[in-house]
Amino acid sequence: MGRLFGTDGVRGIANKDLTCELATQLGRATAKVLTGKSNKHPKVIIGKDTRISSDMLEHALAAGLCSIGADVVLLGVVPTPAVAHLVGKYKADAGVMISASHNSFEYNGIKIFNGSGYKLPDELEEEIEDIILGKEKIDHLMAVNENLGTVSTADTAIRDYIDHVKSTVHFGFEGLEIAVDCANGSSSASAETLFTELGAKVHILHAEPDGVNINENCGSTHMEDLIEYVKEHKLPVGFAFDGDADRCLAVDENGELVDGDFMMAICAMDMKSRGKLAHNSLVGTIMTNLGLVKFCEQNEIRFEATKVGDRYVLEEMLLDGYNLGGEQSGHVIFHDFATTGDGQLTAAQLLSIVKRREAKLSSLASLMKRYPQTIINIRVSPEGKLAFYTDRKVKAAIDKATEELAGNGRVIVRPSGTEPLLRVMVEGIDEEQIQRLANDVAKVIGEELV
Repeated sequence: MGRLFGTDGVRGIANKDLTCELATQLGRATAKVLTGKSNKHPKVIIGKDTRISSDMLEHALAAGLCSIGADVVLLGVVPTPAVAHLVGKYKADAGVMISASHNSFEYNGIKIFNGSGYKLPDELEEEIEDIILGKEKIDHLMAVNENLGTVSTADTAIRDYIDHVKSTVHFGFEGLEIAVDCANGSSSASAETLFTELGAKVHILHAEPDGVNINENCGSTHMEDLIEYVKEHKLPVGFAFDGDADRCLAVDENGELVDGDFMMAICAMDMKSRGKLAHNSLVGTIMTNLGLVKFCEQNEIRFEATKVGDRYVLEEMLLDGYNLGGEQSGHVIFHDFATTGDGQLTAAQLLSIVKRREAKLSSLASLMKRYPQTIINIRVSPEGKLAFYTDRKVKAAIDKATEELAGNGRVIVRPSGTEPLLRVMVEGIDEEQIQRLANDVAKVIGEELV
């Protein structure tokens, strides 16, 4: 079966890769890892996004947890960061989110948070995998009689999450008119209430989920509707979330995209000016735009790069006590307030800066100059993903492109942690050159690994 966990939980096509049986096994294995050898009844909260398969997987997962004696609390449709926050508030031993984030509706996923609201470390994921793959038996732990777990619901989950995000903002957004694209996902349950209560006049887009329209031509992976809406209605800012609302992208008053790198530049500079940027440091990834790296150098902000994945960003932040980090895709972690990326929290922090400085978003974003960057995704087989690491022709193509850039750019090719893709990223000064080099590398990958 191979590794079940990718960079963001277990993910696959619902009822094909991610079946009810697998969800039940995940529930049992998670409960076992939580209980260890004790007879403790762990408490596990479960949230979900709006996919048609989320109900099915929620019940299967709850059944597995209860069969080992865990008590389950269902949160309903909530953003992923709500699960991470409510684990602590509800004094749970773990939290589970059922979502495939930015993927289309046929996919779903299961990600697990520990009792402190952090994603599980690799060693615990491996322990869960060993149980599911049959390397460790847990039949003797099956609960019976009064030891079976129970299921209840938390009717205040969304309200408690909204109140948490509101608590991170110390003045209202009166006078601001904004557009918000909810991707027909989890933020459909929270965004309008949150930003309205913070004082903004809110235009809501794509907040009518029907089970199959999540991320469909909307949200942070399809910005076209939001861009046109902001321009047409002459709004100062627009925000788009993904399906589970753990990432956020913005649009300025001119309809220009403000991605995670720009948002981190704006927030890092603001936090530094107020003495709030821990160790004057910012954490990004190897895919962070060179423009942000140069911005940090120019403003005496230390930049740390990790592997791609917000879990690795967070690990680096925890290791050295940093409080701001994230990814270009819009996963931004404000560790003073959250243990994971939170799209609505990010939007609230950015709006705070716009309001406090009485500045246009375009003016704030102009602090950073973006280097031209192109990314090509090539669909490959699982075997192709593995062969990438040893294929000589692919390595030669990458080396050739890197040599041509002559230190004025970079080439990064990496397997996706959540999809059957290889991603080719080329960055440099000349837009035509980087596009040509990306195409050259992608062509070789297509010939060798597809």
